[in-house]
Amino acid sequence: MQRYTIFLICKSNFVADLATKCSRFGHMSLFRILTKAVGMLPFKIFHFMQKNYLCMFFQKKCMIKTRLTLSQLEQYLAKAAWILKGPVDAADFKIYIFPLLFFKRISDVYDEEYDEALEESEGDEQYAKNDEFHRFIIPDGAHWNDVRATTENVGSAIKGAFSQIEKANPNFLTGIFGDAPWTNKDKLSDALLNRLMEHYSQYNLSNSSVELDMLGQAYEYLVKMFADQTNKKAGEFYTPRSVVRLMGSIVDAKSGETIYDPACGTAGMLLECIEHVKQSGGDPRTLKLFGQEKNLTTSAIARMNMFLHNIVDFKIERGDTLRTPCFFDDDVLRVFDIVIANPPFSLKEWGAEIWVNDVYGRNIAGVPPQRNGDLAWVQHMLKSMNPQRGRVAVVLPHGALFRKGAEAKIRAALLEMDLLDAVIGLGANIFYGASLSACILIFKARKETVKNRKVLFIDAADQIRTGRAQNFLDEEHIEKIYQWYSNWADVKNHAKVATLEEIKQNGYNLNIPLYVEKEVVDNLPSLDEALKRLKESVKQSNEAEQRLKQLLKPFAAL
Repeated sequence: MQRYTIFLICKSNFVADLATKCSRFGHMSLFRILTKAVGMLPFKIFHFMQKNYLCMFFQKKCMIKTRLTLSQLEQYLAKAAWILKGPVDAADFKIYIFPLLFFKRISDVYDEEYDEALEESEGDEQYAKNDEFHRFIIPDGAHWNDVRATTENVGSAIKGAFSQIEKANPNFLTGIFGDAPWTNKDKLSDALLNRLMEHYSQYNLSNSSVELDMLGQAYEYLVKMFADQTNKKAGEFYTPRSVVRLMGSIVDAKSGETIYDPACGTAGMLLECIEHVKQSGGDPRTLKLFGQEKNLTTSAIARMNMFLHNIVDFKIERGDTLRTPCFFDDDVLRVFDIVIANPPFSLKEWGAEIWVNDVYGRNIAGVPPQRNGDLAWVQHMLKSMNPQRGRVAVVLPHGALFRKGAEAKIRAALLEMDLLDAVIGLGANIFYGASLSACILIFKARKETVKNRKVLFIDAADQIRTGRAQNFLDEEHIEKIYQWYSNWADVKNHAKVATLEEIKQNGYNLNIPLYVEKEVVDNLPSLDEALKRLKESVKQSNEAEQRLKQLLKPFAAL
C-alpha cells in the first residue's frame, strides 16, 4: 500500500468557491480534473481555515484491487465499537454503529453506481445521477463525504443526512436510521464522531470491494458481539445462531414460500431460512419474507441486516404484534407457509384485555393470563399458519409446557386440534439473559398420517458444550437433535413418541420427563462388597495409626 499526499494552499475565497463546487458528488467534474492530474482517485478530503487561507488536503490510498476478507471486516467493525467505549454504554453501541455502517455502505454503492453510469454515458453527469441507476437515492449534501467534511456539530450533520436519505427513499428507508441522540455532545463529541467516521472511511464498502454474503456475515458478527457484551439485554434482539439453524432445518423452507417472524429481532431467523434454501439448492430470491418487531432500534437493525444481505423482497414492520399485527389479506390476518419466532419469554401486560374478543380471531384455544403471554404468541402464530401446508417453530420457556389454570386449558384445546408435531427440550443457559432451559414447539397444519394424534418428545438437555458464563449448542448437537426429529421414533433416554391418550392421562401436561424416562444406572455396590471395603478401610486405618505411633516414640521423653 502506498500513500500520496498533496497540499493545495490557496486564497480562501477561491478555494471556498472550489470546495462548494467539488464537495458534493453531483459536481465531480472539477474535482476529477484536479485529482486525475495527480493520479489520485479515490481520495479523502479534509479542509480547514487558518487565518486567511483554506487548506485542502487530499489523500489517496492506492490499494491492490482485491476484496476485503471476512477477518478484515470483522476487525474493522469491532474497532468501531471500541472507539465508542467509555462515553457510550456497551448496550447502546448498536444504535450508533449500525446506522453509520449502513450510511457508509449505501454511499459507497451510490458512488459505484454513479461511476458505472458516468462511464456508460461518456461523462454525462446528469445521466449518471438519474434515480433509475441507484438502488437508494442520496440527496445533495447528504452523502458520506459531505458529513465527513464537517468538523463542527458533526452529530447534527449526521442526523440531517439520515433525515434527508429517509425522505428521499420513503418506500424503503423510512425510520431505518433509528432515533439515536446524535446531537448529545456529552456522549458524542465532534472529535469522537470525526474519529469514528475516519475509521469507517478507511475501507470502501461498495459491491466491487466487499462480497455481499461476506458483508452480511460481518454484520451478523457485530450483532453477536453486541449480544455478548450485553448478555441480559441481548435476548431482546438476538437468538443464538445454533438454535436458529436447528429451527431452520426443521421447518425446511422451500423456494417460493412465504416466511413470517412475528418477533423478528434483528431478522436472524428470516435470514437463516434464506440460507437453508440456498444450501438445499433452491432459489432464495423466490422467498417472500415478513417480520414484525416492537422495538424501534431493533426493527431498524433488522431492515439494515436484510439490505446488507442484498435481500429485496421483504417487509419488516415496527409494531406490537399481539396488540396490532401488521400483515393482512384484505381484512383478515395473512397466512404464511412458515411461521418461526423466538418471542419474549413470559411477557407481562401483553394485551389480554383485547384478546377476550380479539377482532383477528386469534384466541382459538382461549385467553392466556395477563401475567404471561407465551401461549398468546403460539395462538397468533397458529392463526398466521397456512392451513394447507403451514409449519410453525416457536421457542418458549419450559413453564409453558406444564403451567396450570388458563394455560392448561389452552394446551388441552390445542392438543385436541392435533397440530402439535414435536416438543424439543434444550439444554440450560443457551439463551442470552435466560439461565433456565427453553424448548422448541413444532406445529404442522397437515401432519403425516402416521403422526396423527401423536407427539414426539425430545430431551436434548445434555446436548450442550458447557461454557463459563454460557452454554453452547454446537454443530454436532444440532445434527443429533435434527436426526432424532427426522427419524420421529423412540430413542432410549432421549426421544419418545407419545399418543394423545397418554398425554390426556397426564392432564395435557407436556413436561418432557413425563414421557422421556431416563435410565437410572445403579452403580452402588452390593452389601457384601460394601462390608468387604469397610473392613479393608478399617485395617488400613489401624496400620496407619501404628506407623504414626512408631514415628512419635523418639519424641516421647521430650
